[in-house]
Amino acid sequence: MDNSKKESSRSFMNNVTVILISQILVKLLGAVYRMVITNIDGFGDTGNGIYNVGFQIYTLLLAISSVGIPNAISKMTSERIALDDYKGAHKIFKTALLLFSVIGTVSALVLFFGAGFFADAIHYPRSVYVMQALAPSLLFVCISSVIRGYFTGMKNMKATSYSQVLEQIFKCTLTIVFVYASSQFISDVNADKTPLMAAWANFATSAATVLSMLYLMYFYYKRKSGITEKIKNSTGKTLTSSPKKLIIGILMISIPISLGSVITAINRVIDTATISRGIEIAFASLIPAHGATEEIVNPTSMQLTMEIERLSGLLSKSDILYNMPLAVNFAFATVLVPYVASALKIKDYPEAAKKINYSLLVSILIILPCAIGLIALAQPIYKIIYFNAPSGYELLQLVSVSLIFAALAQTMTGSLQGMGKVFVPAISLLFGCAAKIALNILLIRIPSVNIYGAAISSIACQFISCSICFIVLSRNCSLHMTPVKYILKPLICGIVMGIAAVAVYKGIMLVISESFVSNLIATVISIVIAVVVYFFMVFRFHILSDDEVKQLPAGNKLYKCLKKFKLYSE
Repeated sequence: MDNSKKESSRSFMNNVTVILISQILVKLLGAVYRMVITNIDGFGDTGNGIYNVGFQIYTLLLAISSVGIPNAISKMTSERIALDDYKGAHKIFKTALLLFSVIGTVSALVLFFGAGFFADAIHYPRSVYVMQALAPSLLFVCISSVIRGYFTGMKNMKATSYSQVLEQIFKCTLTIVFVYASSQFISDVNADKTPLMAAWANFATSAATVLSMLYLMYFYYKRKSGITEKIKNSTGKTLTSSPKKLIIGILMISIPISLGSVITAINRVIDTATISRGIEIAFASLIPAHGATEEIVNPTSMQLTMEIERLSGLLSKSDILYNMPLAVNFAFATVLVPYVASALKIKDYPEAAKKINYSLLVSILIILPCAIGLIALAQPIYKIIYFNAPSGYELLQLVSVSLIFAALAQTMTGSLQGMGKVFVPAISLLFGCAAKIALNILLIRIPSVNIYGAAISSIACQFISCSICFIVLSRNCSLHMTPVKYILKPLICGIVMGIAAVAVYKGIMLVISESFVSNLIATVISIVIAVVVYFFMVFRFHILSDDEVKQLPAGNKLYKCLKKFKLYSE
């Protein structure tokens, strides 16, 4: 490997590491505040249900207005910079900033004034305030996304990582403060207390996005002189497109990229509607006989609504843990777009293929143990983070299966977008979501299945989406995914790790009495030992080659350490 290739690989993995660390911090902070507010008196599973439902409508409008922005701007910017046209890249940035400021404003107004309509449409009438509290953040996220995409295109991941961590710190702090304060000040214990607490929780999101946007504006102005200098020294042919053509060009890229997120968001809204309708049908006559709702006899419409909210809350609790591994894997999906796009722009096809193959391998090695670990330790984990509401861990075990396919599809989406195949992820999701909706309608109406039908259908959805992305990617890229290296060996390592985790946990719990502290100690020890077992087996099986190990963060030091333990040799 020549020096330029080595430098490219180091740069790639360094940027992956920056995004990876920020995503871990973001999701850990997210888990903290969701854990805290769930255990605040008056919030619980019902509060989670209302919070999550309102957030889904917000996510839909967010997907329409802004989700495709970072990758679209990143792709366009990286292509101009590959041609040494910094002036053209900056022109794209300024045009996008104006365009999406308008789109964000319109989206915010639609959500605020249409909250009542959306709440009635999905059969969650108590989610109105939640949506209105989230509305302002649509504008701030649009502006932030343009700035993040611009710097990502220049292969500077600090704008994205720093701003996301800062935003999550504010969100975590403000959410806990607002929910706790509202629980104290809303003294009347009535049906409206929980929705108001959920609304305050989401208002914290809007406040955090303002602060994140202000930081990104500061980040840009601190570097404006350096950007101006690069523009002056550019030697490439300058982009001559008019603002109108640029706007069309940006939308032609951002809309297909957003389409996948829009389909996912629409699917979640339909998912919510089919869940509420399915549970209503399932429990209409059988609620007294259903184990999860034995206390509800001859329920009124409000009682059914609250039960739907509670069961939806059970499902939403798994999102925190489900999204954490995806956030880690998100680093590859984000960083792949500009690297693959710039490599293809200068026709360096082997380098693009190498980045994709390596990213898929590392994604598998990251996501497989996470999924198996969540399945193995779901119950004790729930007893720790939801000690006042530990039910529903079986849902986490089910959705963890879909986690594997979702992560691989995520990495392949970044690859396909960098290759210009921007419609493929959306089409694959469309087929997956269609299967999910059909299974929801079929399964949730069965009283013995109810909310678990939504988790089962998620597995089918992600499997179909992942399969389609893989087929298209394999036809357009030289994938060297041997079954032994990419499937068999990682699976064996993961299974052994899972067995070790369960054995250690049960062994500890046999000798100490059941309590929150003992469960916490046993779970932490089990996770630590499981991690050690997994990493030892991965390197013992030589799943990663010598060069692949060296490409990891601090790879050279890690390789020397592995040589000392005779796990690798020159």
